[in-house]
Amino acid sequence: MSGPGRRTGEDGREGTPAAAPVEPSRAGPLSVRLLTRTEDGERLSALLWRAGPGWRMISSAVLGGGIGERAWVLNAQVSHGYRRTDADRHLAGLAADAGVTGAGVGLMTAADVGAYGHARDGGAAAVATAGLGVRGWAAASPAESPAVASAVPAPPGTVNIVVALPVALTDAALVNAVATATEAKVQALLEAGYDCSGTPTDAVCVAAHTPVPGAEVHAFAGPRSRWGSRLARAVHSAVRSAAARAAAAP
Repeated sequence: MSGPGRRTGEDGREGTPAAAPVEPSRAGPLSVRLLTRTEDGERLSALLWRAGPGWRMISSAVLGGGIGERAWVLNAQVSHGYRRTDADRHLAGLAADAGVTGAGVGLMTAADVGAYGHARDGGAAAVATAGLGVRGWAAASPAESPAVASAVPAPPGTVNIVVALPVALTDAALVNAVATATEAKVQALLEAGYDCSGTPTDAVCVAAHTPVPGAEVHAFAGPRSRWGSRLARAVHSAVRSAAARAAAAP
């Protein structure tokens, strides 16, 4: 007789153990921890989300970008005028220093990540950091968006968004979720009084449960779908909050 977790083949012999579904972490909807460090004499911060197992993420991040299983997200503040060309290695080192292992997502910004916005809506959760010193329209003309950067360090200019959904999404729905989050970001910036669609270095990360046998996998994440609408409202609120805190900063 087969023991627990064993499969029996048609010939009656025991096979390899059955793979048990990996349950996502239930530590909380996008609970982030604020970390601090000193780098080149400057005190800098980072936000860390220990997502744990059972999460699949899509991201435009320099570290862990694309679609795949990810267990953590680090949004690290870097110095103004950041010039390192090995940003992925830098972020990996910061993640290791924070005590996380395995595959994860690493984002960076020159903005104060401690002034983040956090919002929830019907199970969807979003965290946003906003540096809006350098901003503009995505379809700006070459004259409005010069290819050669100025030698003078620019003010912080990055909006980073991390979203978590307590459901599984198809690959197409994950892409759809990124578009929905971006639309909500632009709406929030306009309502906050910023005449722009974002900054040149904005990044986004959407996390959803890893699909498991027998569980529903959602095929849509547009702004009028069940989970897309919740995602949009959470991102909208988080970006509005982050933008307001950025505007109030010295």
